[in-house]
Amino acid sequence: MHPYPHLYTASAAAGPSGSVAVTSPGLPEIATAPPPEFDGPGDVWSPEVLLCASLADCFILTFRALAKASKFEWAGLECRVDGVLEKAEGVTRFTQYTTYATLKVAPGSDIAKGRTLLERAEHYCLVSNSVNGTRSLAAEVVPAA
Repeated sequence: MHPYPHLYTASAAAGPSGSVAVTSPGLPEIATAPPPEFDGPGDVWSPEVLLCASLADCFILTFRALAKASKFEWAGLECRVDGVLEKAEGVTRFTQYTTYATLKVAPGSDIAKGRTLLERAEHYCLVSNSVNGTRSLAAEVVPAA
């Protein structure tokens, strides 16, 4: 890992209508638009959905690093983040995030250790730690098929 601080750069560009082009050096462009709740088309990524996706992605990457450091074997991890957007304190903002995680492990695996690692991933996820709003985790550890 590189020493702190780290700098991450993203840019966006758009005209008076149509999608917004979101870019970052060396990465493919992403087209975004408002979500349907704000009269957007609903068929492209929105900033709101990208935020929830960032939380889910960071959760999995954090879990992966913790599991590797703990030498914990696992088969797969599915994660969904629901973010609640509402008016609070005179502004529209996300007030709550719920992470739903299902960890698949081999039969006979240490279920308690898997659950602990999921809880630690929620605690240490740097993106989750950077947003306001309450956070909760609904996690389960199940045998892989």
